[in-house]
Amino acid sequence: MKNVPFKGIIAYPITPFDDHENIDIPLFRNLVEKLIVSGSHGIAPLGSTGVMPYLSDEEKEAVTEATIQQVNGRIPTLVGVSNLTTERTVHHAKFAEQAGADAVMIIPMSYWKLTDDEIVAHYDAVAGKISIPIMAYNNPATSGVDMSPALLKRLLEIPNVTMIKESTGDIQRMHFLRKELGEDVAFYNGSNPLALAAFSAGARGWCTAAPNLIPELSLELYTAIEEGDLEKARKVFYRQFELLKFIVGKGLPRAVKAGLNILGQEGGNLRSPLKPLTDTETQQLENILKNL
Repeated sequence: MKNVPFKGIIAYPITPFDDHENIDIPLFRNLVEKLIVSGSHGIAPLGSTGVMPYLSDEEKEAVTEATIQQVNGRIPTLVGVSNLTTERTVHHAKFAEQAGADAVMIIPMSYWKLTDDEIVAHYDAVAGKISIPIMAYNNPATSGVDMSPALLKRLLEIPNVTMIKESTGDIQRMHFLRKELGEDVAFYNGSNPLALAAFSAGARGWCTAAPNLIPELSLELYTAIEEGDLEKARKVFYRQFELLKFIVGKGLPRAVKAGLNILGQEGGNLRSPLKPLTDTETQQLENILKNL
């Protein structure tokens, strides 16, 4: 596979805030370091878990630089650069490349419904301004845009769009990508509850916030898949399934922050309008983690 730097567990760090809702960069670097030393195969800041849409341009750049400096070349970095406009997406993609990112991830954010041609032109415009690879990210629940398998196939015709991340929760999409585009297509799972099924469908990696809380189980699942031990993979997946459903259902930033605090690690604060889990939800999460 050409220009595909990622395989395995690609971990999403949360973006922590202080009491005044400013980004806590030292804490962020600490959280990134924990993901690295726990064995993650890649780091992906500024996605849904990192509340990228809630950050200013300057804050996104600060997070990008902090990530790349902290990683220091030990594992690949995948920086989210999405924006409503093509001009701002190009700006952040160029900044990420200059800062040293290995690749960028782009989700087509939209207020007005975008046509397929508009989405293709958007990716093509960004690709023409950078030389590092691009991961096309499909998550209609957060972006309001659902890119069909046929559209994703068109995007892969753009030279440096070399990876696809599927987060619809539809396993048929992944089977279609594998069948239609062949063994060499690098597609990644972004739907936590589908981790086992996605690997079985040929996903090259799992983009997930789970390693913030259960890095050993995340890595154990991937190792079992790599070793062809499907029975072990099932057991490991079912152990973490309740947690995966919970953190997705309650919102990744909220749930991961609460989980870190339960585990005795500093998770920082959220930025409004996001609010912490309720006491009842926190107790539910604590019980789940205890059972693990």
